[in-house]
Amino acid sequence: MAELSYVMVTPYTIVKSRTGGVIARLLSRIDLELAGAQMIIPDETFVRDYERNLREENRKGDLTLLADYVKQNFISGGRPHRVLLLLFRGNDACRKLSDICGALHPENQGIESLTGETIRDTYADLIVDSNDPNKVTYFEPAVLTPRNQQDANADLKLLERFLKGSGNIVSNMEYPDPSKIEQTLVILKPDNWAYASSKPGTIIDMFSRTGMRIVGIKVHQFTQEEALDFYGPVEAALKEKLAPVFGGKAAEVLEKEFTITLSDDTKKILSESFGREYAQSQFLDIIEFMSGMRPGSGNNKPVKTLILVYEGEGAVQKIRDVLGPTDPLKAPGGTVRREFGSNVMVNTAHASDSKESFNREQAIVKIRENTLQDIIAEHLY
Repeated sequence: MAELSYVMVTPYTIVKSRTGGVIARLLSRIDLELAGAQMIIPDETFVRDYERNLREENRKGDLTLLADYVKQNFISGGRPHRVLLLLFRGNDACRKLSDICGALHPENQGIESLTGETIRDTYADLIVDSNDPNKVTYFEPAVLTPRNQQDANADLKLLERFLKGSGNIVSNMEYPDPSKIEQTLVILKPDNWAYASSKPGTIIDMFSRTGMRIVGIKVHQFTQEEALDFYGPVEAALKEKLAPVFGGKAAEVLEKEFTITLSDDTKKILSESFGREYAQSQFLDIIEFMSGMRPGSGNNKPVKTLILVYEGEGAVQKIRDVLGPTDPLKAPGGTVRREFGSNVMVNTAHASDSKESFNREQAIVKIRENTLQDIIAEHLY
């Protein structure tokens, strides 16, 4: 039976840039759909209610530890911290997520006994006093997830209420010089979601080397209109750049097939006719790739993207440096597109190239809106 459950990535895991590793593990190890994602900053009411839920759901002692952790770490020193909420849908979702997140093992029971198989094996810490095994000296769970659908539903009700008043772009940071702070948009394109893969998480992990903070995230399905609007500015440039190339290739084929040398005028005509038409076809390929719909064809194959907003000093250029140039074959080693891109069109990710582009792009994809609350409400009610 299909279930809806969640994983919360804790504030410490986020600030230590472990988010990508957690997502990579989740996406590659379980056959569940990533239905939604949202960065949240919990308020005192949510923390209190979620803590209470954990204590009521307690079946084993570790949930008391988790409740204490939430109370002490979701908000500290009067400042709320970022928590990443991931929604997963599929058969037996709660058990599968619980299994991959893993149990909490006291480190003092023996480091050699840890396998690294689960997320908590890799990223969590539970250290007890060597003289008093009942005394916890340090605890970091890395992720939180419910054990069953009943507990998940109780938590999802809290989240649904909380999300009604929450924007999709969070703000909980005071910068020394706000004038230097930029935001930039990153899109993990549909080729990352063709099958269960660690690629999306690994790409996020690569972007984390910039030191930029994720302040917004959502799962998004481009409409055809959004894709046309988003990529509209490159249509004319694409024709100007590619028409002579494709016209030249057509001329080579004709000259070889008919053993004739074409005049410059004929080659120009081929560029203006066939070349421009083929370039237009390439533009429509981009629209189909991003939205699953080819203008004029009536075909509709929904595809998924993950959109993130990064924030920090010099965010636009720093993110683009890690992304690499449009053509993966020309990208330096260690960049996202060199590692995962296939060609100019299927190049795995997009990033805004300027502040102006960010402003235009974030409006098109409605980055300040998120359907995660609607998904929860549909499941519950």
